[in-house]
Amino acid sequence: MNYSLNSIADQLSTQTNGVTFSLILAATLVGLVSFVSIVGMILIYTERKIAAHFQCRLGPMRVGWHGMLQSVADGIKLFLKEDIVPDGADPFVHLLAPFFAIMAMFLTLIIIPMAPNLQVINLNIGVVYISAVSGLGVLGILLAGWGSNNKWSLLGAMRAGAQIVSYEVSATLAILVSVMFAGSLKLTDIVLSQADGWWIWRAPVVGLLGFILLLIAITAETNRTPFDLAEGESELTAGFHTEYSGIRFALFFLAEFVNMFIMSGLLATLFLGGWMPFHIGDWNSFNQVMDLIPPAVWFFGKVTFIIFLLMWFRWTLPRLRVDQLMKLEWKFLLPVGLLNMSLAAILVVGGWYFFI
Repeated sequence: MNYSLNSIADQLSTQTNGVTFSLILAATLVGLVSFVSIVGMILIYTERKIAAHFQCRLGPMRVGWHGMLQSVADGIKLFLKEDIVPDGADPFVHLLAPFFAIMAMFLTLIIIPMAPNLQVINLNIGVVYISAVSGLGVLGILLAGWGSNNKWSLLGAMRAGAQIVSYEVSATLAILVSVMFAGSLKLTDIVLSQADGWWIWRAPVVGLLGFILLLIAITAETNRTPFDLAEGESELTAGFHTEYSGIRFALFFLAEFVNMFIMSGLLATLFLGGWMPFHIGDWNSFNQVMDLIPPAVWFFGKVTFIIFLLMWFRWTLPRLRVDQLMKLEWKFLLPVGLLNMSLAAILVVGGWYFFI
């Protein structure tokens, strides 16, 4: 299949009329905010429903049909709640922290290719950009812990910082596997390189292991169970956002769920072919039917599957201790990641393209 790869930024750059450019830019920003809000509300509702079914109960049922408007009601409630700054807290840092989290979320979202022409900006160094920008979210968490003047918040922030920085190493090693196979740092090129088969299938050992390593790493980076030590209720009340309420708490909550969508989209892009359909060899009739499904449907379907896995983990696996979490990274995931990256390098440099 031939795809026309024009990002929204590319399309904006072709506009010569200043008024038209401003209108399209404004529409893009409004679209991003609306998309983020809708994704956040859907994921919060989905999490509550999945949790309910795992626990043999119904979950939200009162607000709207089957409780589908519960997230809207919760959002309105948080917007109307009083925004409190604790005594002794740094008001400026306390205010700034959630906006760092939101900024990191938006800066990462704009680089994810959801379809051939559904990407805000298409950078040649997209993978490097994501690795750099995603770390900005840690600043928001650390600022929240420091600016709250609360020991539980500070402990949670320090845990989150150590956890995210540590697991970023394994995530980078897993990402490099896909980069070496594709021969490019551009996310759209990585997607197009999987037109004949996703890396998880074409490199059945190295690709599958890279997928699993990155899945574990993004679970830790998004503070999902069993890696939710930064906000463990039984230990730290609510962790780094213990002293937040109202709109600022809502921003942290929104960033957490949308980051789960973004990281799932990154995983789907690198190892599950992004928007590419599922093909089986030379079975042309089957492949032609798969090609009829719109690319965006493939992307969102894969992301939905990964998000379900992350939610499944939450209600299946017990929370790790801090020492167990660090041992898992530095004594297991890091050596396995280095070995897997070395095998990928041998396959690519040595020309053993049995997976192509």
